[in-house]
Amino acid sequence: MGENGVVASKLCYPAAAMEVVAAELGHTAGSKLYDDDGRLKRTGTMWTASAHIITAVIGSGVLSLGWAIAQLGWVAGPAVMLLFSFVTYYTSALLADCYRSGDESTGKRNYTYMDAVNANLSGIKVQVCGFLQYANIVGVAIGYTIAASISMLAIKRANCFHVEGHGDPCNISSTPYMIIFGVAEIFFSQIPDFDQISWLSILAAVMSFTYSTIGLGLGVVQVVANGGVKGSLTGISIGVVTPMDKVWRSLQAFGDIAFAYSYSLILIEIQDTIRAPPPSESRVMRRATVVSVAVTTLFYMLCGCTGYAAFGDAAPGNLLTGFGFYEPFWLLDVANAAIVVHLVGAYQVYCQPLFAFVEKWAQQRWPKSWYITKDIDVPLSLSGGGGGGGGRCYKLNLFRLTWRSAFVVATTVVSMLLPFFNDVVGFLGAVGFWPLTVYFPVEMYIVQKRIPRWSTRWVCLQLLSLACLAITVASAAGSIAGILSDLKVYKPFATTY
Repeated sequence: MGENGVVASKLCYPAAAMEVVAAELGHTAGSKLYDDDGRLKRTGTMWTASAHIITAVIGSGVLSLGWAIAQLGWVAGPAVMLLFSFVTYYTSALLADCYRSGDESTGKRNYTYMDAVNANLSGIKVQVCGFLQYANIVGVAIGYTIAASISMLAIKRANCFHVEGHGDPCNISSTPYMIIFGVAEIFFSQIPDFDQISWLSILAAVMSFTYSTIGLGLGVVQVVANGGVKGSLTGISIGVVTPMDKVWRSLQAFGDIAFAYSYSLILIEIQDTIRAPPPSESRVMRRATVVSVAVTTLFYMLCGCTGYAAFGDAAPGNLLTGFGFYEPFWLLDVANAAIVVHLVGAYQVYCQPLFAFVEKWAQQRWPKSWYITKDIDVPLSLSGGGGGGGGRCYKLNLFRLTWRSAFVVATTVVSMLLPFFNDVVGFLGAVGFWPLTVYFPVEMYIVQKRIPRWSTRWVCLQLLSLACLAITVASAAGSIAGILSDLKVYKPFATTY
């Protein structure tokens, strides 16, 4: 075994790839296999970055947008969605410029969101950013586990109604399905890092388009069956809900829409997969952001507005469950299966930065620990011995195996305790939106570009930040009210649908 836990086994490395091992040992000068920072050449493009973003953004949040628009109405609903899309694009462009410190093509790289904050800001802000980023990632993992279990449960109920008839209540617990999803995530969480999950992101992005398209199609069919468009200009009416509930639900709708656009907390990590200039990573990332936000906004508008048009005030928190569990049951099964596959990938896209942070910290804290630093070569083929050609292998790290598995188990257990899809989604969106999507990108950009205090641009950026802070506080309050309401009737591990 070499330095830093690198195992240079001939079984796993073909002769031409031995340079890669040399790089791990510090011999990087003059090699065409490495970037300017001595790491293996990044191979990401605008399209792979877009796939990562779409996988992260068009997640379970799209399913709650019909409900969100129902709370706000035909005027405010689409307007708020467009507002969030613009804010997300603008602040993402600011954040992309912070990937390198100094020159956008040759400056020092910041590998993570925390690295960028540390390079541009200082003091307690770095710790606050780290806590919010990783706490939000944990929350997203919980939210995605809940959403995936609801979709798996929907498949089971649709099949139950088809076989047993519509008179059977088909009440089923969500707990077994959360366990199934958790087991799958334990397996996929062993993929070492972002560079190796591009295929999973592309698959997940395809799945997101699949279920969004099915939901859109079913919504159009429902509108035709209704004989017209439902809904009103101001949203759900006073009388259907109390005035106070109207306020809380409207605020929660803001949180749901914020969650649906949230991906800034992993933007730097995605940008770190893009190949070296030219063009600069920030320019490629801005183009990927334009493509991704435009595509997601189009889908959000179509799915959210169609859901509201189909169901009006009765728009469900999960669009696909609103069509019932009857016919065409097979089409609903396909859509819900696509959601599950997508969420498997989205879970990994979000959690990889947290996995990498903990593992880097552990290696720095215990650099001589065999358990933490050593990679064990596990051959993936039987062609490793002949002629020095080598074979492919998987590098098994015991610390990675145990820590990531423990993380998945913990988030799964918490999901069993709090299966409130809509309220959890709203709370996560609210809490993470202002600090991670707006405040830190704005503050870092001001430092990076040396924007003078009290200049017109500085004042405009600060006003944007303050407005988004107000939205965050109000949305969090609405979501907490919804969660407290759910807790009044909830029994842990016993919820059925």
